[in-house]
Amino acid sequence: MSAPLHRSPSPAATAPDGADILRDTLRRHAAGVTVITFPGPVGFTATSFTSVSLRPALVSFCIGLEASSTPAARLADRFAVHVLGTANAGLARQFARSGVDRFAGVRWRAQQDGLPVLDDVTGWLSARITLRQTIGDHLLVVGEIDSGAVVEEAPALVHHNGSFAAAHPLV
Repeated sequence: MSAPLHRSPSPAATAPDGADILRDTLRRHAAGVTVITFPGPVGFTATSFTSVSLRPALVSFCIGLEASSTPAARLADRFAVHVLGTANAGLARQFARSGVDRFAGVRWRAQQDGLPVLDDVTGWLSARITLRQTIGDHLLVVGEIDSGAVVEEAPALVHHNGSFAAAHPLV
Protein backbone atom coordinates (compact mmCIF):
# COMPACT_ATOMS: atom_id res chain seq x y z
CA MET A 1 0.00 0.00 0.00
CA SER A 2 1.42 3.40 -0.95
CA ALA A 3 1.73 6.34 1.41
CA PRO A 4 -0.80 9.19 1.15
CA LEU A 5 0.22 12.15 -0.97
CA HIS A 6 -0.45 14.66 1.78
CA ARG A 7 0.18 13.86 5.40
CA SER A 8 -0.84 15.88 8.42
CA PRO A 9 1.66 18.72 8.72
CA SER A 10 4.11 18.82 11.57
CA PRO A 11 3.60 21.83 13.88
CA ALA A 12 6.34 23.76 12.05
CA ALA A 13 5.11 22.83 8.56
CA THR A 14 2.52 24.67 6.51
CA ALA A 15 -0.69 22.78 5.67
CA PRO A 16 -1.04 21.89 1.97
CA ASP A 17 -3.21 24.17 -0.14
CA GLY A 18 -6.73 22.78 -0.67
CA ALA A 19 -6.40 23.35 -4.44
CA ASP A 20 -3.21 21.25 -4.51
CA ILE A 21 -4.91 18.43 -2.60
CA LEU A 22 -7.93 18.56 -4.91
CA ARG A 23 -5.76 18.58 -8.06
CA ASP A 24 -3.52 15.72 -6.85
CA THR A 25 -6.46 13.60 -5.76
CA LEU A 26 -8.66 14.13 -8.82
CA ARG A 27 -5.80 13.23 -11.17
CA ARG A 28 -6.42 9.71 -9.91
CA HIS A 29 -10.16 9.93 -10.64
CA ALA A 30 -11.02 8.79 -14.16
CA ALA A 31 -13.64 11.00 -15.79
CA GLY A 32 -15.58 10.61 -19.02
CA VAL A 33 -14.59 13.01 -21.79
CA THR A 34 -17.15 15.13 -23.62
CA VAL A 35 -17.21 18.10 -25.95
CA ILE A 36 -19.74 20.82 -25.10
CA THR A 37 -20.90 23.12 -27.92
CA PHE A 38 -22.94 26.33 -28.20
CA PRO A 39 -24.25 28.29 -31.19
CA GLY A 40 -21.50 30.37 -32.72
CA PRO A 41 -20.04 27.80 -33.18
CA VAL A 42 -18.22 27.57 -29.84
CA GLY A 43 -17.03 24.43 -28.06
CA PHE A 44 -14.65 22.98 -25.50
CA THR A 45 -13.56 19.64 -24.04
CA ALA A 46 -15.05 18.87 -20.62
CA THR A 47 -14.74 16.15 -18.01
CA SER A 48 -17.16 17.87 -15.63
CA PHE A 49 -20.32 16.64 -17.41
CA THR A 50 -22.78 14.72 -15.24
CA SER A 51 -26.41 13.71 -15.01
CA VAL A 52 -28.46 15.57 -12.41
CA SER A 53 -31.99 14.12 -12.62
CA LEU A 54 -34.06 11.70 -14.69
CA ARG A 55 -37.41 13.43 -14.09
CA PRO A 56 -37.01 16.03 -15.39
CA ALA A 57 -34.05 14.93 -17.53
CA LEU A 58 -31.32 17.33 -16.36
CA VAL A 59 -27.57 17.36 -16.98
CA SER A 60 -24.81 19.74 -15.93
CA PHE A 61 -21.24 20.79 -16.58
CA CYS A 62 -18.81 23.33 -15.18
CA ILE A 63 -16.53 25.70 -17.06
CA GLY A 64 -13.77 27.93 -15.69
CA LEU A 65 -14.71 31.59 -15.44
CA GLU A 66 -11.61 32.57 -17.45
CA ALA A 67 -12.14 29.97 -20.23
CA SER A 68 -12.58 31.29 -23.78
CA SER A 69 -15.95 29.49 -24.11
CA THR A 70 -17.41 30.99 -20.91
CA PRO A 71 -19.02 34.01 -22.63
CA ALA A 72 -20.97 31.60 -24.86
CA ALA A 73 -21.99 29.54 -21.81
CA ARG A 74 -23.29 32.73 -20.20
CA LEU A 75 -25.31 33.87 -23.24
CA ALA A 76 -26.57 30.71 -24.94
CA ASP A 77 -30.08 29.32 -24.49
CA ARG A 78 -28.97 25.78 -25.34
CA PHE A 79 -25.93 23.53 -25.45
CA ALA A 80 -25.01 20.15 -26.87
CA VAL A 81 -22.95 17.48 -25.10
CA HIS A 82 -21.01 15.00 -27.23
CA VAL A 83 -20.03 11.74 -25.52
CA LEU A 84 -16.66 10.60 -26.87
CA GLY A 85 -15.31 7.13 -27.53
CA THR A 86 -11.67 6.12 -27.85
CA ALA A 87 -11.72 6.93 -31.58
CA ASN A 88 -12.42 10.57 -30.63
CA ALA A 89 -9.20 11.31 -28.69
CA GLY A 90 -8.04 13.66 -31.47
CA LEU A 91 -11.34 15.53 -31.28
CA ALA A 92 -10.95 15.86 -27.49
CA ARG A 93 -7.44 17.27 -27.94
CA GLN A 94 -8.57 19.73 -30.61
CA PHE A 95 -11.42 21.12 -28.49
CA ALA A 96 -9.06 21.41 -25.49
CA ARG A 97 -6.63 23.70 -27.35
CA SER A 98 -6.68 27.45 -26.90
CA GLY A 99 -6.19 30.04 -29.60
CA VAL A 100 -7.30 27.87 -32.52
CA ASP A 101 -10.46 27.36 -34.55
CA ARG A 102 -11.64 24.25 -32.71
CA PHE A 103 -14.14 23.44 -35.48
CA ALA A 104 -11.51 23.46 -38.28
CA GLY A 105 -11.63 20.12 -40.09
CA VAL A 106 -14.38 18.77 -37.80
CA ARG A 107 -17.53 17.33 -39.35
CA TRP A 108 -20.63 18.88 -37.77
CA ARG A 109 -24.10 20.12 -38.59
CA ALA A 110 -26.11 23.03 -37.21
CA GLN A 111 -29.56 22.51 -35.73
CA GLN A 112 -32.20 25.08 -36.71
CA ASP A 113 -31.08 27.50 -33.99
CA GLY A 114 -27.40 27.17 -34.94
CA LEU A 115 -26.48 24.70 -32.17
CA PRO A 116 -23.54 22.65 -33.52
CA VAL A 117 -23.85 18.86 -33.29
CA LEU A 118 -20.64 16.98 -34.02
CA ASP A 119 -20.58 13.98 -36.34
CA ASP A 120 -18.67 10.75 -35.64
CA VAL A 121 -19.16 10.75 -31.85
CA THR A 122 -20.52 7.94 -29.67
CA GLY A 123 -23.62 9.92 -28.75
CA TRP A 124 -24.94 13.41 -28.16
CA LEU A 125 -27.58 15.30 -26.20
CA SER A 126 -28.92 18.81 -26.57
CA ALA A 127 -30.38 20.73 -23.68
CA ARG A 128 -32.17 23.98 -22.89
CA ILE A 129 -30.32 25.88 -20.16
CA THR A 130 -32.34 26.10 -16.93
CA LEU A 131 -29.71 27.34 -14.46
CA ARG A 132 -26.39 29.17 -14.47
CA GLN A 133 -24.60 29.68 -11.17
CA THR A 134 -21.12 30.98 -10.42
CA ILE A 135 -19.51 28.66 -7.89
CA GLY A 136 -15.92 29.41 -6.87
CA ASP A 137 -13.84 29.93 -10.00
CA HIS A 138 -16.32 28.07 -12.26
CA LEU A 139 -19.71 28.55 -13.86
CA LEU A 140 -22.15 25.67 -13.25
CA VAL A 141 -24.59 25.19 -16.14
CA VAL A 142 -27.66 22.94 -15.88
CA GLY A 143 -29.86 22.05 -18.82
CA GLU A 144 -33.00 20.02 -19.55
CA ILE A 145 -32.56 17.47 -22.34
CA ASP A 146 -34.65 18.11 -25.46
CA SER A 147 -33.02 15.79 -28.03
CA GLY A 148 -30.14 13.43 -28.63
CA ALA A 149 -29.00 10.14 -30.06
CA VAL A 150 -26.73 7.19 -29.37
CA VAL A 151 -24.70 6.86 -32.54
CA GLU A 152 -22.52 3.82 -31.85
CA GLU A 153 -21.32 1.51 -29.12
CA ALA A 154 -17.66 2.17 -28.42
CA PRO A 155 -15.27 2.05 -25.47
CA ALA A 156 -15.59 5.31 -23.55
CA LEU A 157 -12.82 7.88 -23.69
CA VAL A 158 -11.75 8.82 -20.17
CA HIS A 159 -9.24 11.26 -18.76
CA HIS A 160 -6.99 9.88 -16.03
CA ASN A 161 -3.73 11.10 -14.52
CA GLY A 162 -3.23 13.77 -17.16
CA SER A 163 -3.90 11.72 -20.28
CA PHE A 164 -6.66 10.07 -22.29
CA ALA A 165 -7.39 6.39 -21.73
CA ALA A 166 -9.99 3.76 -22.61
CA ALA A 167 -12.63 2.44 -20.26
CA HIS A 168 -13.11 -1.32 -20.55
CA PRO A 169 -15.22 -3.74 -18.52
CA LEU A 170 -13.23 -5.68 -15.91
CA VAL A 171 -15.13 -8.90 -16.46
